[in-house]
Amino acid sequence: MSENITEEINENIEPPEVKLTTPDSPETSNTPKIETIWLVAAKNRRVNRDWEALIQRNPENARRCYKDLETAAITRQPGRVFPLKGKKYRGVWEYEVTGGDRVFYVPDETQLKVVVFYAGKHIQPAPTP
Repeated sequence: MSENITEEINENIEPPEVKLTTPDSPETSNTPKIETIWLVAAKNRRVNRDWEALIQRNPENARRCYKDLETAAITRQPGRVFPLKGKKYRGVWEYEVTGGDRVFYVPDETQLKVVVFYAGKHIQPAPTP
């Protein structure tokens, strides 16, 4: 097997989760100390790439989304953050980043971990993890 084929195979293998890229945020001394921090991870590199594209389109909204997922992943915000209904969406939450962009994620309260499995344009029906 040549090296080129081996490299192509390695590039196609995706790790199960990738830490979601953190949007740049200005730190202020007035920011209150947060007690609980959730680990925010992308399901794979493709999701992280889509998240980075979302950051490029709407940096302020993406920053707010990341901060909310990091600090209050399972706190409902009517019209913005809520769990999806239905058997196939059990445990899935939606975050409305902008009027046309969404993040779908699965929070794990025992591990304080959020796995984002979709970031991008609002699509119907919602994607499943």
